[in-house]
Amino acid sequence: MATGSAVPVERRLPGDEARALLDLTRDLVDGELRPRAAADEAADRFPREVFRTLGRSGLLSLPYPERFGGGGQPYEVYLQVLEELAAGWLAVGLGVSVHTLSCHALAAFGTEEQRERWLPAMLGGEQLGAYCLSEPQSGSDAASLRTRADLEGEEYLVSGTKAWITHGGHADFYSTMARTSDEGARGISCLLVPGDAPGLSAAPPEHKMGMRSSPTAQLHFDGVRVARERLIGAEGQGFQIALAALDSGRLGIAACAVGVAQAALDLAVDWARSRRQFGRPIADFQGLSFLLADMATRIEAGRALYLAAARRRDDGLPFTREAAMAKLFCTDAAMQVTTDAVQVLGGYGYTQDYPAERYLREAKVLQIVEGTNQIQRLVIGRHLTGH
Repeated sequence: MATGSAVPVERRLPGDEARALLDLTRDLVDGELRPRAAADEAADRFPREVFRTLGRSGLLSLPYPERFGGGGQPYEVYLQVLEELAAGWLAVGLGVSVHTLSCHALAAFGTEEQRERWLPAMLGGEQLGAYCLSEPQSGSDAASLRTRADLEGEEYLVSGTKAWITHGGHADFYSTMARTSDEGARGISCLLVPGDAPGLSAAPPEHKMGMRSSPTAQLHFDGVRVARERLIGAEGQGFQIALAALDSGRLGIAACAVGVAQAALDLAVDWARSRRQFGRPIADFQGLSFLLADMATRIEAGRALYLAAARRRDDGLPFTREAAMAKLFCTDAAMQVTTDAVQVLGGYGYTQDYPAERYLREAKVLQIVEGTNQIQRLVIGRHLTGH
């Protein structure tokens, strides 16, 4: 039933089209995202209409085939767009990454009939997706999930609870991993669940230290009926599908981390140039200029790492290890850079009058989502040793 192939994307070297796409993204960031980010974060307000704007601009479907309504862009270009979005507002950049992740199962493992039926709407710009793998008692140990999908005739009856779902309660569709047998990881299957399915409900959003405008909630499946035709791949293939999606999703998180770090560096550099102490700009002091230099170097190294991994993906080469390395390095770098940015601003960096403290709070979650950085080290280590 499933193809299991990588999503077919025509290879395009970054050129005029890519530069135009990045220019469009920067214009949207400056005009639509950055001016309202702080207020919406403070108010815990989810900017659903912003995603519609991005969708109508073609930015919600960049790495998917044009014949299904996608942008046909290589990951190398898509991730740079994601970095720009995250630099303006992480909740939006990460939201686009999650939507892309939620489309991956159908695009890469669905049948041609399934793709033609559902993918154009998912990529059309009006819908927003979510990815349902984690549960209250299974985070890093995702293979131990308990949500069940029992086949009754031509429908699966889904019951259980998913946790830490970005866009939970707001998404139009959920790529959901559920247990169809008791065979461990081989008993997990993937279902494309409509957001308005009877019996599906969301708990109140989690109260988070950062990313407050991005709703994260538990999802309750209370006997949700899902048509058998919405099974993506074969029964028992869901864990394989989930891991394949996470490889790509980790590159999205890496790009978002570099975006947040770049925003923090830009703020710190502007502050160092304008802030005067002892009769001169604080940028003139070697201790501070060295700090800025280290921040910039971490960002450039992270950007090079995620782009190198993206090129492997675009060329059809294995990239699991490289994606884990990019996610690990870029998110750790973002945490260090945002911490240093607060230090550059001194007391002002610790207040909500400047975005430095928000960047710091946002960076932390990037070390956790799409597999903690401890899991990334485990993945990398296993690739090195073969165990």
